[in-house]
Amino acid sequence: MTTSGRLLAIGDVHGHSLALGRLVEVIEPTERDTVVMLGDYINRGPDSRGVIEILLQLQKRCCLVPLLGNHEEMMLDSRHDVHAENRWRHDGGDATLASYGDDLSLDNIPAAHWEFLQACHPSFETADHLFVHANYSWHSPLDRQSSEDLRWISIEECAPKAHISGKTVVLGHTPGPVRDYGFCRCIDTGCGLGGVLTAMDIHTKQCWQVSEQGEPLFSPPKWSCDLGAR
Repeated sequence: MTTSGRLLAIGDVHGHSLALGRLVEVIEPTERDTVVMLGDYINRGPDSRGVIEILLQLQKRCCLVPLLGNHEEMMLDSRHDVHAENRWRHDGGDATLASYGDDLSLDNIPAAHWEFLQACHPSFETADHLFVHANYSWHSPLDRQSSEDLRWISIEECAPKAHISGKTVVLGHTPGPVRDYGFCRCIDTGCGLGGVLTAMDIHTKQCWQVSEQGEPLFSPPKWSCDLGAR
């Protein structure tokens, strides 16, 4: 895919609508821009419903490419399997359901939100970049990646290598500071774990960051977390 405007990526949001809403205000996307959301829009934070509503509106302002994260995968699986539902609830799903209603029922989730999640992409590719949620197999084309690699395996569990395509990979899922390995960049900066939400202009590497409360950070603090938490 060739983009005519900016190519922007936004890391894991995890239910923090104040952070996402303010970050969108800061980056001011236009209809010429492509915004790649790296997944994990839901769980942990107080307003997953609000996050999805912002993304539905953002689709009208720019070319939005939402990737499917492991938390969205759990949410989608919960509709048809009680064991999957219980797992999702344990991993943050109760916080998501609470944003839709006090009774924590799946029935409260609007059809438009299910449709948005179902339409999320497993990955995204441009002339020079690959976008995935979590990780990738360096020796396989993007359309032959396993769901485990794309959505579940952290870069701490399996260190990334240069992809066979020669393209730079942009991903989230593993919280920490912004990491640039040259062939791979990770911009999950811990929103939902007390960290910040990051957007990056992929071509210039300019970054914008806001706190979970939506406060822009002009000198982003160093931030670390327990990398055992996903």
